[in-house]
Amino acid sequence: MPTKQSDVLPADFLVKVAEEFGTPVYVYHAEKIKTQYEKLKQAFSKADTHFFYACKALTNINILKYMRSLGCGLDTVSIQEVQLGLKAGFEPKKIIFTPNCVDLQEIIAAKELGVNINIDNISILEQFGNRFGSSYPINIRINPHIMAGGNYKISTGHIDSKFGISIHQLRHIERIVKSTKLKVTGLHMHTGSEIKDVDVFLRGVEIMLELTEHFPDLESIDLGSGFKVAYQPGDPETDIELLGKKLTDAFNNFNKKLKKPLQLWFEPGKFLVSQSGYFIVKANVIKQTTATVFVGVNSGFNHLIRPMFYDAFHLIKNISNTKGTERIYTVVGNICETDTFGWDRKINEVREGDYLVFYNAGAYGFEMSSNFNSRLKPAEVLVKDGKATLIRKRDTLDDLLKNQVELSL
Repeated sequence: MPTKQSDVLPADFLVKVAEEFGTPVYVYHAEKIKTQYEKLKQAFSKADTHFFYACKALTNINILKYMRSLGCGLDTVSIQEVQLGLKAGFEPKKIIFTPNCVDLQEIIAAKELGVNINIDNISILEQFGNRFGSSYPINIRINPHIMAGGNYKISTGHIDSKFGISIHQLRHIERIVKSTKLKVTGLHMHTGSEIKDVDVFLRGVEIMLELTEHFPDLESIDLGSGFKVAYQPGDPETDIELLGKKLTDAFNNFNKKLKKPLQLWFEPGKFLVSQSGYFIVKANVIKQTTATVFVGVNSGFNHLIRPMFYDAFHLIKNISNTKGTERIYTVVGNICETDTFGWDRKINEVREGDYLVFYNAGAYGFEMSSNFNSRLKPAEVLVKDGKATLIRKRDTLDDLLKNQVELSL
């Protein structure tokens, strides 16, 4: 199934993928991921910048291996993601572990694996310091109390957020670091996702740079991510080129004053994989009511929860009838909840059996899927060098039962 190496997979190619692998199916385009990564590297090329893919967006091990092949590091939020990263071949020093609300045992497990650890609460900081002192360097996640992000559910730096240690607790942090002899080599912040305003990052870096004088062993400043991508025509995006210029200028000017220059770290997730992803479904039924024409597809929020959970917009197109007359449809799923993917969408005329594609489905699509209604999770396919390859089999009934313990009742 060859296709030209471009940023967008054409409709006829996606139809062939659907015919070969069945639907629903997630499709990821390797060359688009590479384009996004190269864009980031270019924007921040004038500073000592390191990128760590936030794999919570998409953890298929083949995607992790591909990220490693590009030279990217890995940002993880659970010990299982750390283990996946090591299995994918990442060196421990190229992995960041940024959990929240985990117990000390999970932090110790990450320490034993040799990865970079971000500690985000006073309790764990003190416990870790008392136990390990200066023997293992750590990073501290700071909550800068900056409200940012496209949706409250993905804003993580505001005053009511569970993430990070409040900047107002700096004196408490200092007392713990001093009394336990902790070696703090990195400061971390992440204010949220889908940030359009470059100045949010500038305010964040100003705060972080002000904190450096309190931590003499610092080697890096980590600004998380939150870069916004467009989900529909006309959507604003984070101006990566402008951000790169302004941030690197500010960072480099600050570094000139230091005896030991710092590295600048970022943890992009959605920015790297969102636009690489396509979710293909089949139109099961066309159902007309007194007010609405529904397209009922062979999926639901058990496969793609973002529209229902975040009110997220995904462009939906009919790839089986690209020249058909545009009509107004509401696209819904097949589970026992209101699972509306899109209200009143203009889509080329849909016939039962047509394939529809959801664009920008590479981030938090499959990753947040479930077996609700005992529906099977979809397959995943990677397109690289024009070739489509299965990277996850579709669930079977056996997969639903394999961890259940059946009793004789």
